[in-house]
Amino acid sequence: MNQKALKVLEYDKIIHLLADQATSDAGKKRCLELKPMTDKQDIIQAQTQTSDALSRIFRKGNLAFGGLKDPGFQMKRLEIGGTLNAAELLSICNLLEITKRAKSYSRENRDDLPKDSLDDMFARLEPLTPLLEEIRRCILAEDEISDDASPALHSVRRTIRNINDKIHGAMNNLLNSSTTRSYLQDTVVTMRNGRYCLPVKAEYKGQVPGMIHDQSATGSTLFIEPMSVVKLNNDLKEAFLKEQEAIEAVLAELSNLTAQYSDFLMDNYHILTDLDFIFAKANLAKIQSGMAPIFNTEGRIRIRQGRHPLLNQKKVVPIDVHLGDDFNLLIVTGPNTGGKTVSLKTVGLFTLMGQAGLHIPAKDRSELAIFNDVYADIGDEQSIEQSLSTFSSHMTNIVSFLKKVDERSLVLFDELGAGTDPTEGAALAISILSYLHQRGIRTMATTHYSELKVYALSTPGVENACCEFDVESLRPTYRLLIGIPGKSNAFAISGKLGLPDYIIEDAKKRLSEQDVSFEDLLTDLETSKRTIEKEQEEIARLKKEAEDLKAQAKQRQEKLDDQRDRILREANEKANAILREAKEIADKTIKDFRKFGKENISASEMEKEREKLRKKIKDTASASAM
Repeated sequence: MNQKALKVLEYDKIIHLLADQATSDAGKKRCLELKPMTDKQDIIQAQTQTSDALSRIFRKGNLAFGGLKDPGFQMKRLEIGGTLNAAELLSICNLLEITKRAKSYSRENRDDLPKDSLDDMFARLEPLTPLLEEIRRCILAEDEISDDASPALHSVRRTIRNINDKIHGAMNNLLNSSTTRSYLQDTVVTMRNGRYCLPVKAEYKGQVPGMIHDQSATGSTLFIEPMSVVKLNNDLKEAFLKEQEAIEAVLAELSNLTAQYSDFLMDNYHILTDLDFIFAKANLAKIQSGMAPIFNTEGRIRIRQGRHPLLNQKKVVPIDVHLGDDFNLLIVTGPNTGGKTVSLKTVGLFTLMGQAGLHIPAKDRSELAIFNDVYADIGDEQSIEQSLSTFSSHMTNIVSFLKKVDERSLVLFDELGAGTDPTEGAALAISILSYLHQRGIRTMATTHYSELKVYALSTPGVENACCEFDVESLRPTYRLLIGIPGKSNAFAISGKLGLPDYIIEDAKKRLSEQDVSFEDLLTDLETSKRTIEKEQEEIARLKKEAEDLKAQAKQRQEKLDDQRDRILREANEKANAILREAKEIADKTIKDFRKFGKENISASEMEKEREKLRKKIKDTASASAM
């Protein structure tokens, strides 16, 4: 991609917003180096990684890589047999802790989730827990090695503590001695050149045998190492040398252990840098409510409710833009209200962002074409240094990229042909656009020349568009209306601002009949477009209402069917129960009559049994009626 287009479309600002989302220096560097790609597979892979990282963020929160540093220099030192210091080993330790954290982050319950594009990257991470724990065990801080780092270090530090105790005991005895105390400038023990000394008054230097190591600025105080502690100080210094040897041995051992894993450490660093970069893209998409566009190589652009990513997302008006299907040249006309340039930049910036693997702030199913290059002539190109006018600077820029454009290019013009005589400027603009159109190059241009509106209306494959303007409020709505050329609204705006009616009427008389008819045609077109849109919205609303009613009716019918089935099922169950009970009554009755015949039961008893049977039948009949 040419650098000029990246600059004028403010791609660098997007990249700096992206870098702000990275949490490591290496990740920020990767973000700042990001450039749009042209290979479809590379673009789709990058977009997939962004989407997968965004899904993980929504499920588990963000993943931080703060403190990640390149271990390459340390690994080269180890390769030639060098030893790392405590700070460098702690840096390796930090790398492993970030690795361990990332590995843990990836171990979510994914049984019900499909494999994504980041799984392999997380799987290749090696936390090297034994190395991590060993460094942490031995090194407590950059300037502190643990006593337990090695037996030798533990032993020599115990010796140092013992010697220190003896020195302090001897020095305290001298301080507590009334004789010695009178020779001292102050009753404190001080250090000079790493040896314990007493501050002795200069006139009593002969009264305190020992070695003089320093004196005060005035010369009134001498710092003397008493003879009673000279040997102990010598022993202490020797012990400190042994301690340093033991520390160096610990660092050497840790360095040798680290060297065994140098390849894993470098792999971890590169993978973590990639992940930081990918999660930065996902975080930017989250902030901007971005989505992954659909890509094609047919030059087709269909942006649905696109929002320029550098404008306030709560205030920016979404736009719908399409290009490359029925027409390959879109001319946006109308007054200079800002909306035209924003629309132009949105298309260009979305193209660059999409091809860089970044999500775009638009609705689902937005589609972008893959271009080999984007050429843009936008903004005030006046060059004081080269003594070029605005028109000359624009033309120099246009000439430079007309030599390079091809069918895989996207070309964007802002106010094409402006800065010179309107008639000649419009003619040049039409010729340039006609040249690009005949070559099938996807082009979008803004202009306020009426001639270009006519060109778009009369040329197949070319379409007009305008940014809607509310004359009542004198404010643009920033909605992009494709299919309608823009009106200048100069008379209406002037009238609203207080220009006298007689001046406006006089101005209207100076317009040719053709100009008036054309502006009236534009007004009719815009009115018709709005009417059609409102009717379409009403149709869509009514269609939705009908669908909702149909769904409700279907739901009610299903509910009635369920109730009917339940009632029939319960009725069948009751009928079966009644039949079973009737059979039981009949069986019992037959059994009783047989019994009555054999046992000569009296008529009164038989009547009682019959009455019981009649009551039971009546009760059963009542239950079935319910």
